[in-house]
Amino acid sequence: MRLAIAQINTTVGDFAGNSRKILSFAGQALRRQCDIVVYPELALPGYPPRDLVEKEDFIDANLNALDDTTRRLPSGITAVVGFIDRNPASTGKPLFNAVAVIRDGRRVSTHYKSLLPTYDVFDEGRYFEPAPRVLPAVVGGRRLGVTICEDVWNDKHFWRKRLYHHDPVERLGGEHVDLLINVSASPFSIGKLTLREQMLREIATELKAPVVYANLVGGDDCLIFDGASFVVDAAGNKIAQARDFDEDLVVCDTEEAAGDMRAVSGGEIESTYRALVLGTADYCRKNGFRKAVIGLSGGIDSALTACIAAAALGRHNVLGVTMPSRFSSPGSVDDSERLAHNLGIEIYRVPIRDLQAGYLRALVPLMKGRAPDVTEENLQARIRGNILMAISNKFGHLVLSTGNKSELAVGYCTMYGDMCGGLAVISDVPKLTVYQLANYVNREREIIPSSTISKPPSAELRPGQLDEDALPPYKVLDPIIRLYVEEDMKPSEIVSQGYDARTVEEVVRLIHRSEYKRQQAAPGLRVTSKAFGYGRRFPIAEKFHGGFPARKSAAARRGK
Repeated sequence: MRLAIAQINTTVGDFAGNSRKILSFAGQALRRQCDIVVYPELALPGYPPRDLVEKEDFIDANLNALDDTTRRLPSGITAVVGFIDRNPASTGKPLFNAVAVIRDGRRVSTHYKSLLPTYDVFDEGRYFEPAPRVLPAVVGGRRLGVTICEDVWNDKHFWRKRLYHHDPVERLGGEHVDLLINVSASPFSIGKLTLREQMLREIATELKAPVVYANLVGGDDCLIFDGASFVVDAAGNKIAQARDFDEDLVVCDTEEAAGDMRAVSGGEIESTYRALVLGTADYCRKNGFRKAVIGLSGGIDSALTACIAAAALGRHNVLGVTMPSRFSSPGSVDDSERLAHNLGIEIYRVPIRDLQAGYLRALVPLMKGRAPDVTEENLQARIRGNILMAISNKFGHLVLSTGNKSELAVGYCTMYGDMCGGLAVISDVPKLTVYQLANYVNREREIIPSSTISKPPSAELRPGQLDEDALPPYKVLDPIIRLYVEEDMKPSEIVSQGYDARTVEEVVRLIHRSEYKRQQAAPGLRVTSKAFGYGRRFPIAEKFHGGFPARKSAAARRGK
């Protein structure tokens, strides 16, 4: 069988645009003499549609688009297209996550998703009914197992603990399928590509049949889909590979065990950088923004964010704004200007010293007799946020906030100040990874000034301030955050890894106390296995604090 994977970038609710892509890629596959073309999960409505599926007119538009696409698909090729179907039964959820197998202007068969994830960023059990039965599609005399994303993530030979009681792949194996197809919308996270490949190689060898994995590509709100679709033969050998982070059409002949082999990212840092660029580009494009504005502090976080924005939108569509206060070092301003020159982006300077003085004078009657503290420090960040939002209002630029995951985890950020923005580009990137990404940016020439990378991190809100005055060193902080947030370790287990007990206690307490800030933050791009946002749902009002007694800390109070 000669088949094609149409790895397309869809937009939720853009039925006409998604249909045009489906038809265009079908035409390309037919010209390459393919028998079948496979698209990602929910290719027609886009993924994830979330509560839009609760609107009747959304479901109607999706079904109308399916009928129209079915009529317009070229004859002579079978298309496997994802859509949302209604459940006619009187009980159960009203909808199915579905796939239509289409040939010569008619729907040959329809297949439903069996396993509906409700963990992390997924909430499909909220909307969809699981498949009542699992049967293969018959195409050209071949029996094809059709599965949807999570359906292949429950192999008893691969997972030590399974989330579901049954395995649709195992059931299809009992139907003696000649080929297994998985249409998917699997979000990117660091290291996930390797895991997918290992899992599907295992399934191929168990079924003794080739496996076709068609993954979505593109950014949708906080999620980034990396594509990287592929085909493995019955022995688990990869025989076709699509590009990552880009649309692609990959053709494979399963009889000859040969197909297109595209290059993919060379490692975790490169793939993370490309994910952030794609996520930023699609967030802007799909929400109607052409240009972005960034506050440049001379620090590494804003420098990296500017580099990502320039790569995503083009250097002429990025404005950097430097806003020095009386505590800003001359080097910070110089570094911002050098960065802008190296990137070729526009930069504008708005000094805030007089603005801060005006705020302080206005507050003298109210604050008389009280010593300066974080209140005066945070005024600077909030003045800067106001300036950036004024530029956004006047010119329509999207404000990109520049805080990293380490800061967001422990609340080392100012609400309505440095947290101000419409997209938090690196909010799921730990500080140590920020440095790795900065070095990746500079791999061929210096773009981020070396002085920006080498100087100690500082918010520069008071004389001589350093991040480590309030926080543990990032080489200690980042692993504790990862173990507690991403690996869900108990504090005692983290201490057993060799970390100081008081430091672990303080970090865990800060993570819990900072939830109210994170729930007011801009949406952030997800690149780790557990990002702050709608994939991590914690209450604000709670007294658990990781099992430690609640108590205040200076870092937790900052930005209240």
